Amino acid sequence: MKKYYALLLGLCLVCTTWAQETQSSDKRLAGIETSLSKLLDDWHAAGFAVAVVEKNKVIYSRGFGYRDYEGKKPVTPNTLFAIGSSTKAFTCGLVGLLQKDGKVQLDNKIRDYLPDLHFYNDNMDANITIRDMMCHRTGLSRHDYSWYFFNTRARDSMLYRVRYMEPTAAIREKWQYNNFMFLGQGVLVEKLTGRSWEDNIREKFFAPLEMTRSGLSIQTLQQDPDASLGYKVGKDGVIRKMGYYDIAGMGPAGSINSSAMEMAHWVMMWINGGQYKGKEVLPPFYVSDAISAQMAMGDGAPGKEHPDLHGGSYGLGWFLNSYRGHYRVDHGGNIDGFSANISFFPNDSVGIVILSNQNNSPLPVLARNLIADKLLKLQYVDWSKERKAMVEKAAKQQKEAEQAVVNEERPNAGPSHPLRDYEGIYNSPEAGDMTIALSQDTLWGTAGPERFCLQHYAYDIFTLRWVDHTQGVVDTADKGVRIIFHYDDDGKIASLEAPFEGGVKPIEFLYRPAAKAVTANELTPYTGNYELSGVLIKVYTKGDVLYVAVPGQPDYETIPTGNHTFSLKQITGYSVQFEPGDNGAITAVKIIQPNGTFKAKKK
Repeated sequence: MKKYYALLLGLCLVCTTWAQETQSSDKRLAGIETSLSKLLDDWHAAGFAVAVVEKNKVIYSRGFGYRDYEGKKPVTPNTLFAIGSSTKAFTCGLVGLLQKDGKVQLDNKIRDYLPDLHFYNDNMDANITIRDMMCHRTGLSRHDYSWYFFNTRARDSMLYRVRYMEPTAAIREKWQYNNFMFLGQGVLVEKLTGRSWEDNIREKFFAPLEMTRSGLSIQTLQQDPDASLGYKVGKDGVIRKMGYYDIAGMGPAGSINSSAMEMAHWVMMWINGGQYKGKEVLPPFYVSDAISAQMAMGDGAPGKEHPDLHGGSYGLGWFLNSYRGHYRVDHGGNIDGFSANISFFPNDSVGIVILSNQNNSPLPVLARNLIADKLLKLQYVDWSKERKAMVEKAAKQQKEAEQAVVNEERPNAGPSHPLRDYEGIYNSPEAGDMTIALSQDTLWGTAGPERFCLQHYAYDIFTLRWVDHTQGVVDTADKGVRIIFHYDDDGKIASLEAPFEGGVKPIEFLYRPAAKAVTANELTPYTGNYELSGVLIKVYTKGDVLYVAVPGQPDYETIPTGNHTFSLKQITGYSVQFEPGDNGAITAVKIIQPNGTFKAKKK
């Protein structure tokens, strides 16, 4: 999810010798290998694969660079890559097939089919339609921190978080990319078919399109003998392998792995109005709908440099643009170590697939443009040179901004509490748990499968830096996220705020102490009856769990947090603290709650 760059010398000199490719005699593509090979050097990339489709056949395919940089194993057109969000058109296509079968209407509200799905408010519940979800116009911004940093394979649990996500625009007011809405479509498919999203993809698309090696999980990718590894490039100029990101829970938004050759079959089907080798895969009415503008993206007027690039809008799982006088349909994809772009020009019957093993890379778009310009007989543009100038300018501005922060006078103030007091579990219902613990004078934490450390900045402000799980070291290339701890009226740590996403208010995580291991025998001294102003409070155990029973209220399960203190699991801000007497026997319990502390004596 982060950008890395490095220098890879000399690769363009050897990559053109690698075989297993479709050589083209088409004069329009003359010299394309030289232009594409140069991209490896320009963007310090490990490798990429290309497939070009015209009407019913692949007219060009080739691998460039390495799928395994350390082992010097070359990319071929059959090498498998993660395609990331290029998966989205597949998921929308499944919904289109449900529409064909009369099982859904795209303009019906989603809760007609998924009543357990709730949004932030009643208006969203009552008005968001399936089509709104398919074209990113629900009013929700990305909220990617929720699934990326707090990953889970449980799709129902992931989708449950949507109800806590505050909108940043009205429904259909603004185009805002949101992966959760494609998860929702996948769950819709699963409910209405009674089969997993994965099984539907295999049956409805992979089988009829002869995508026999394409897969839907990291596990199957790892088992393939011609699978690519993912890479990133650091500021030190070193290409490093990135671990695969297991996106299974958010699979309908981006978990497909495929090759350039097999993705060419997918593109071929779209160019031919939903048919592959004379058989219908998608109904023509849906194909037309999917590649027609559903929501303007608000890209504004064309720039002076390229006035023939304009018209940004979104269809159903596809981006739509006017590219130098030609109607273009495309979708990119980015996931750890991989970048992709799948595109086609329906009026020209041309399609282009670019899959790369470079993290968050512009290479697929640049390669696509170079090929499109040749096929469509357009005047040459050095897209790579233009993009490099943009990147260099942005890097200079970022460096100046970072230096300004370094030079900014900062108060030399330590945290308000000893570091041990910040230990605990912090929960946000729209994300999950963050667990923070002190080790060797540093606060370390986990969020789902991710690890991080907290570096003190000033007062109760810390910089959160993620740990690169491939290298096992703190990622210093990223500037980090400034989080702020807050404490309650009693001075105890109560919450933290993390600005994980721009454009929305910081995400609040409420504090609860981390549980301490306690045996059933150790809990026994706390059990018994306690009296408070004539009210009898019962403390008892079930197994190795301590419960507190107050008349007229549900029995409260507790979590041991040390020093004779237990927090109430069901409600935040409530705890009980037992008091031992001179002989060590428990004599009383303090009930600590937001409106005060009350002491009950043991009978």
